[in-house]
Amino acid sequence: MRLLLPPSETKRDGGAGSVLELHELSFGSLTSVRATTTAALTELALQPVDMMRALKLGPRQAHEVDRNRDLLRSPTMPALDRYTGVLFDALDAPTLDARARAYAGDHVVVHSALFGLLGAMDPIPAYRLSHDSRLPSMRLKSLWRDSITAELGAEGGLILDLRSEAYVDLGPVPAHADSAFVRVVSVDGSGRRRALNHFNKRAKGLFTRAVLTSRPRIDSIGELLEWAADAGFSLSLGPARDDARARELELVA
Repeated sequence: MRLLLPPSETKRDGGAGSVLELHELSFGSLTSVRATTTAALTELALQPVDMMRALKLGPRQAHEVDRNRDLLRSPTMPALDRYTGVLFDALDAPTLDARARAYAGDHVVVHSALFGLLGAMDPIPAYRLSHDSRLPSMRLKSLWRDSITAELGAEGGLILDLRSEAYVDLGPVPAHADSAFVRVVSVDGSGRRRALNHFNKRAKGLFTRAVLTSRPRIDSIGELLEWAADAGFSLSLGPARDDARARELELVA
């Protein structure tokens, strides 16, 4: 099973790893696109006003320009440790033991607007680029969509898509029997379900942490639903879709 996570706009500074080496990242077929995006981002950072406009940054976020300018000479740390924010704070990767982190390295993928698909333990620097950012003369969707979908289509086994809709649009998982998109919902007193926005991130982080700490062997949606019930999560099949996207699961927060 692969757990596909969104990134976070917020990230930890620093790192103990050497500088970024694009060819050492997972999903090597994406290296050429990564070279294009990193070159464009570091070049744009030489024009701070233009970068702040392109990345929709306010005055208090001016340090993000420095991060991007220094992208290729900054220290790195594993992607799972680099990202912060609601989802990653709930996942709390720095407190995972060695076995859980090894399992994450084999089973967790983070979808970055800058690097595409990353293995959880891939070493990356701090940076700022979001799904809706604009790089000069290029659209992230045009750059990434086909190559990411092709990579995900080549994966064997269950793919559990925990990304936001915006990142799904940058590279959908091809629909097949063992792929599913997780939608976090709340249930009111009458039993009616409502999709959550901000608070869905915490639920996804806690769910991912539970998978990493228990390290189940799951090869199908049916096995996933059984494990989730035993682990105390309310996870069920969502409404059937009539389009080409992966089917949905509903996780009650």
